Amino acid sequence: MTRRTMTTSRWLVLLLTILPLIGLRATAAQGTPPASDVTGEVTLMAYTGVFKDNYVKAVVEPCATRYPGIEITYQEGQNSAEMLAQLRTQRDDPQIDVVIMDIGIAHAGNEEELFAPLDPAIVTSLGELYEQAKSPEGLGPAVTFDNLVLIYNTEQVDPAPSSWNALWDTAYEGKVIITAPPDIQGLALTIITNMMEGADYTDTIDPAISKLAELGPSVLTFDPQPDQYSLVISGDGALAIGWNARAQIFADQSEGKLGVVLPEEGSVFQTNTINLVNGSENSEAAQTFINCALSAEAQKSFSETMYYAPVNQTVQLSEEVLSRTAASPELVEKMIEVDWVYIAGVRDDWLQRWRREVISG
Repeated sequence: MTRRTMTTSRWLVLLLTILPLIGLRATAAQGTPPASDVTGEVTLMAYTGVFKDNYVKAVVEPCATRYPGIEITYQEGQNSAEMLAQLRTQRDDPQIDVVIMDIGIAHAGNEEELFAPLDPAIVTSLGELYEQAKSPEGLGPAVTFDNLVLIYNTEQVDPAPSSWNALWDTAYEGKVIITAPPDIQGLALTIITNMMEGADYTDTIDPAISKLAELGPSVLTFDPQPDQYSLVISGDGALAIGWNARAQIFADQSEGKLGVVLPEEGSVFQTNTINLVNGSENSEAAQTFINCALSAEAQKSFSETMYYAPVNQTVQLSEEVLSRTAASPELVEKMIEVDWVYIAGVRDDWLQRWRREVISG
């Protein structure tokens, strides 16, 4: 299968030099796709919690209204690895039609032929996507862009942290929350830590593993329940890693108790893809929903609701919204380029090292 890459900072730098900083260029072709007579029941599996709440409001419900013949059921998945495992158990009798998951795990699903190519005659929104959001094989394209951030309790951490090194500050011993692999957040932190230690993650992650092992006494949990954002807001945790889009939502809801910072060393981008399950009995309806989810209207709505950067190049965002997404100029300049397809190949090895040397150590 052709090698697939999407999430690098280079293309976003190019994007922002071409498009106005106040938003993304709209085209004359932009508009609401006409309703169709397609009918069917579509089961969408995607992330739980605040993602579900906002995605249902911003995308699922409007798409259901646009296509009244399609009934959309949202099934929650804790993380991409869990969702992939469920798809594997259903290989011969799929119960899911559409899945949203991170690009690295989706690549594994592509390799195992768990996902099917999209029909561009149905998913016409594919023509509006950035080239970097498309799959060369015609499989699931990107549906959102995000990045890792440091979050903190503003009452316990003052002044605001400016570096990832704050995680190792003994002042916060027992108050640090790290979401460990197989979650992609732990993989992203490995890449960042390795870079801070002066190493290339494609050569070795020994420096990162050694440094992360030092975190042991400071970590409250490697598996935050219900989530790190809630634990930081409540004061159970002082510092944590998290995703920008979710952090922006929780920062607003917490009335200032949760702070969000992009550390001076930089961060990494993360891509979620939207995928058609191979063998879906509702393929046409499922692809109609995917087309709606990738449309300018749905992409704009979700960006304004939850601060994910859109993948549809015809979307216009205000400067205020753009500044809080992964596509803001300030963020782009600090991004570390990551080959998530490579990460998918070493993910299990990294997971075992985390379990043996970081968590157990």
